[in-house]
Amino acid sequence: MVPSEATLSLRRRGHGGRAAPLSERVTEALLLACAGVSVLTTLGIVLVLVKESLAFFREVGLAAFFLDTEWTPLFAEPRFGIWPLVAGTALTSGIAIAVALPLGLLAAIYLSEIASARARRVLKPLLELLAGVPTLVYGAFALLVVTPALQAVIPGLAGFNALSPGLLMGVMIMPFIASLTDDALCAVPMSLREGAWALGADRLPTILRVVLPAARSGIVAATTLAVGRAVGETMIVAIAAGQEPRLTLDPRVPVETMTAFIVQVSLGDVPVDTLAYRTLFVVAATLFALTFGLTLIARRAVGAGPGRPR
Repeated sequence: MVPSEATLSLRRRGHGGRAAPLSERVTEALLLACAGVSVLTTLGIVLVLVKESLAFFREVGLAAFFLDTEWTPLFAEPRFGIWPLVAGTALTSGIAIAVALPLGLLAAIYLSEIASARARRVLKPLLELLAGVPTLVYGAFALLVVTPALQAVIPGLAGFNALSPGLLMGVMIMPFIASLTDDALCAVPMSLREGAWALGADRLPTILRVVLPAARSGIVAATTLAVGRAVGETMIVAIAAGQEPRLTLDPRVPVETMTAFIVQVSLGDVPVDTLAYRTLFVVAATLFALTFGLTLIARRAVGAGPGRPR
């Protein structure tokens, strides 16, 4: 229910209709300023991306951007089809989610439903430490350790490929899924579990048929936010995936993601205010649109849980 103006006025004035203390008014103003800074920053980013993207599309038609299947903007004969970058991003992110989702979900189920309080206090911080490892470390590990190990068992695996960074991205975002899913499972009322036990259900059926469906919105939100994190990952793919944009779903070959291309252009070798330079902004705008869409999906999933209006 949206608070009325009278209710908001009473909250601002405090109990008994007295004016709120100066410290509260200053705190409220500071919080409002912080919120305003974040909104203005986002608007500034959007305006810059829109401005530079429009300048790009004045020289490159929409058909060349959305219908072409080659991306070579830095070549003598440039091509501007965005789909090779989208395919590389989708491939590495898909591998990451395929690794992170089952592992994160199982870890969350163990922590919230099976582990003792002592084990939980030890294991959850250790699990979350993985999220604090710098992505440069993950990228170097993927290139120097994981790729040679996979080449011994997977024929035709190139030195730069989509599989190794995808696997390491999955390991990186797995604690993210596990932590958020654990919070969602812990938020399920104990009365639901007790009701299932009273009907004769064992622990596993209770988890699968009662707890997980009740926490569905939190699990979907965690997964969607993790996908957004994987899509926006930069250094792992820039180091281990290669910089060869190609429209393929073969994880054994080099690919280039949108973030890796942004790193490539941002190195400073491309002159400012050129068409090649503006590709940086149009790719960033595409990536922004994808992550913004994923964020909207996550918000909708959070608000569509059991007992909430869809």
